Amino acid sequence: FVVGVNLDAYEPSMKVVSNASCTTNCLAPLAKVINDNFGILEGLMTTVHATTATQKTVDGPSGKLWRDGRGAAQNIIPAATGAAKAVGKVIPALNGKLTGMAFRVPTPNVSVVDLTVRLSKPATYDQIKAKVKEAANGPMKGILDYTEEEVVSTDFVGDCHSSIFDAKAGIQLSDTFVKLIS
Repeated sequence: FVVGVNLDAYEPSMKVVSNASCTTNCLAPLAKVINDNFGILEGLMTTVHATTATQKTVDGPSGKLWRDGRGAAQNIIPAATGAAKAVGKVIPALNGKLTGMAFRVPTPNVSVVDLTVRLSKPATYDQIKAKVKEAANGPMKGILDYTEEEVVSTDFVGDCHSSIFDAKAGIQLSDTFVKLIS
């Protein structure tokens, strides 16, 4: 479950529930707003992810993936993530339409999601920003936030939102192809 996205499907009789990963909690609110308003035909997600406790402090042995054994403080490490596929479970309309990967980077806190999608309905970047801002000030208040400030990662340390849309960081190639940053 992702708060603000599909928590209404929760039933108290459920024995085991998952609140999803931090990346899924960042991606799902944004994906919901975009899909609900413009439709997502397909998309790729990349998370630039802060170091985690499972990473090595220096180069060392790793189970099956050589890169997982490399030192977290010295490297940008490409890694797998199930976050984009998990969004398909949270938002069934997106099942099979998203996939993604991660880069683990040597920073202690704050990660970012880059969502690059093909839209089914044409839209300007200003129209997309307006819908995200509307959701952040409305039904997703406290979960999704919106900023047009010139921010960097440390500006978000301690912020309680699951996802903060960076309106100045996104780009658009055409009215149906856009990269969104949150």
